[in-house]
Amino acid sequence: MKADTFNEQTMHAAADWWVRLRDPAAADQTVEQWLAWTSADASHLRAFEKVTELAERLSALGEVSRAQLVAEFAPVEAAHRRWLPLAIAAAVVGMALMSGYVAWSLRGSRLAPQVYSSEVAARRDITLVDGTTVTLGGATTLTAQFSRDQRQVELAQGEAFFQVAHNAGRPFVVNAGKLAIHDVGTAFDVRRTGDHVTIAVTEGRVRIFNRADRTGDGLEAVAGQLVSYDPGRAALSVSSTDLARATAWRNDRLEFDNESLAVVVANINRYRTRPVHIEDAYLESLTFTGTVKTDAIDDWLHALPQVLPVKVRDAGSQTILSDAGRNGER
Repeated sequence: MKADTFNEQTMHAAADWWVRLRDPAAADQTVEQWLAWTSADASHLRAFEKVTELAERLSALGEVSRAQLVAEFAPVEAAHRRWLPLAIAAAVVGMALMSGYVAWSLRGSRLAPQVYSSEVAARRDITLVDGTTVTLGGATTLTAQFSRDQRQVELAQGEAFFQVAHNAGRPFVVNAGKLAIHDVGTAFDVRRTGDHVTIAVTEGRVRIFNRADRTGDGLEAVAGQLVSYDPGRAALSVSSTDLARATAWRNDRLEFDNESLAVVVANINRYRTRPVHIEDAYLESLTFTGTVKTDAIDDWLHALPQVLPVKVRDAGSQTILSDAGRNGER
């Protein structure tokens, strides 16, 4: 995916807003003015996020690495630009951000929804405006909507790993299908395949609610637990999980534990430019347990008939899975 490019004026303004918003003496109208600026042009918020990313990364690096990062964001021929010194100054001021504290709020306003997506077979790292970091798996789409009272993220499809910037006054909620996952100071992974949803908690805890009925305390899951929602049973199941397996996709491995072939294929297709199609509907309910390496999906498909009663064939731009017993074959 082509990286965003911004003109000098936009980057200068973004760095200036970064500093102003983190000034303890900032007035309420400062936030309102910033919101107006971000709403005026979609590129403004993206530029602000880029400056935020630079500030966060600079704050955590040593002098040599910091110089390398500066070179990455601003090549030598562009180093005279005025926005860069402001961004570096912001990085010094921004140490509080690195500890999870955001020194500004939306003061009753609501940002325009921001949509983030990744391409097939590609991962993408993003930083939301509150400092939360998110890694998107292949072919993943999410929308972030922040307000004074709450931080809402909608996972439309795919998989995402969240490391949430703590703010007790503004809950962080991930909506995925029929579920709402409320962060309670944590890091967690969410995978959505249609209305099938799995949540793996790697740090802290979350509370999970049915979006249609958020009464009660919800289901609490803690680090080391995997929560699965199957729309066919309309119920949540909780099990223990190995944290390395739960987020193995970040290391190019898709892990499945007794999951339907329909779910397996849908997730594999997020990492394969030639999609796999299940031709015979009954095969969708077959279950599979095992590992699929995203860089060796063809090898997995070749071996699949040894595990399940399927026949694999290429047909034009897709690969077909059909009943191995068709026409007397088994």
